[in-house]
Amino acid sequence: MSMTLLTAAEVADQLRVSTMTIYRLIRRGELPAVRVGRNYRVRERDLEVYLAAQTVDPATVDLDALEEGRSS
Repeated sequence: MSMTLLTAAEVADQLRVSTMTIYRLIRRGELPAVRVGRNYRVRERDLEVYLAAQTVDPATVDLDALEEGRSS
């Protein structure tokens, strides 16, 4: 059984978010993780599945609303 386990910091680096964001995703159950001692590890495959589920269909996104929100 070969699987790659990533630390929360490694996942955060890949996604360019804070480590705290990753811990929040894990705590909410949005990003599956394995507890190893006092630390969490994310299976690389679980990260891929999470990212695939976050993919946005451009046809369903109101880009004008996003731009308006950014300028406020």
